[in-house]
Amino acid sequence: MDILSSILAFIVAIGVLVAFHEFGHFWVARRLGMKVLRFSIGFGKPLAKLRGRAPDNTEYWLSAIPLGGYVKLLDEREAPVPDAERSRAFNNRPPLHRIAVLFAGPGFNFVFAILAYWLMFIVGVPSLKPYIGDVVPGSIAAEGGLAAGDEIRKVGGVETETLEDATLAILDELLDDGRIPMTVVGRNGETRRVELDARGKVGELSEPDALFPGLGLELGPVMPPVIGTLLPGGPAAEAGLEVGDRVVALNGERVGSFDVLSRLIKQHPNETVTLRVERGGAELDIPVQVRTIEQEGRTYPGIGVGASEEASRELRSLATRLLTEQRYGVGQALVHGAQKTWEVSALTVRMLGRMVIGEVSVRNLSGPIAIATYAGDSAQAGIGAFLSFLALISVSLGLLNLLPVPILDGGQIVYQVVEWVKGEPLSERTLIVGQQIGLWLLIVLMGFVFYNDLTRVFS
Repeated sequence: MDILSSILAFIVAIGVLVAFHEFGHFWVARRLGMKVLRFSIGFGKPLAKLRGRAPDNTEYWLSAIPLGGYVKLLDEREAPVPDAERSRAFNNRPPLHRIAVLFAGPGFNFVFAILAYWLMFIVGVPSLKPYIGDVVPGSIAAEGGLAAGDEIRKVGGVETETLEDATLAILDELLDDGRIPMTVVGRNGETRRVELDARGKVGELSEPDALFPGLGLELGPVMPPVIGTLLPGGPAAEAGLEVGDRVVALNGERVGSFDVLSRLIKQHPNETVTLRVERGGAELDIPVQVRTIEQEGRTYPGIGVGASEEASRELRSLATRLLTEQRYGVGQALVHGAQKTWEVSALTVRMLGRMVIGEVSVRNLSGPIAIATYAGDSAQAGIGAFLSFLALISVSLGLLNLLPVPILDGGQIVYQVVEWVKGEPLSERTLIVGQQIGLWLLIVLMGFVFYNDLTRVFS
């Protein structure tokens, strides 16, 4: 069911974003007097089609392969054009008109992101405040002066109302010069400035899911790694663990929360791990066999321990206190939507630029498998999470299409600019070679992102 829901959410997401992108090309082309022959969502044979009204008789297709779409314009380079319609052919329009049509697709992706964030901010976006749940001793965060219980108010000069705000701002400062200045408020209410020094570690910290573990902190409220329940006959009970034991390390790796303990255990299926626990003021090393646990219809690698109900209640209480909501009026929401789209776009461009020069890990690039997984997870989390996912992917789609690769909109825009400067069309040979290069670049890129996706799945 999870796979089916992910596939369905992926098809819906791609369908919506591609439709919006292609509608940008379609709408601007029509407004500038060009003739649109076909508007297709998807590639390949049509599953359904409709013909528009005369005189254009535009064909509207829903095609079999839901991984993109296209708008086909009247063009003398592709087929003979009647004299009466030559002025409506794409290749006969002024360069500025052609550039406008090509830019409209990516432009509409940014418009979609703004509208998605706008709607979210009108309805209200529930979020957690940027609270530091745990700091690893000796880590970058600890040496910089952060402590468990701190709440991040600013990163650099950016106010951080939410966990997401803080994450984006930390990434931005990391990509700048590796130093991350913060203004935080401690548990005692005291405001202070700290600075995390991550210079020379940008590549390492930019690996997927490596930022906060690499800095040595956990954001958000955390469950302390104290054993509250033991599964009767389970591996932990057999090994001699007791209720009230606090796990401080697993195989020598520090454990700061119950989530970290669970994650580390799942990394060692069918292995014996050594837990260091605090009990009665002393520390004990206890070997435990990780086995397959069957509980409530689920199977997973585990040792048969759970948190205490009291700790769970405290965590829920803290999470409630840290919950905030970003909700604005219609006008303010539009401003915040545009600002959010700009921030995400600028950060994405900086990440891509650092990938090109090798300073940021290219493992951050995701393909259809990862996107489908994120689509399914966000759809299950609710309409707000799904809209946020759509906005993020829409920005990525817009930026991807603006890359100066011949087969993409950005490459076609470069062609139009060169033709405008030269005062004459590029040769057919140049166009063909450019298309071939662009196609091979896309094939290489798709192969690489599929490799990234499969690596994540099997790891």
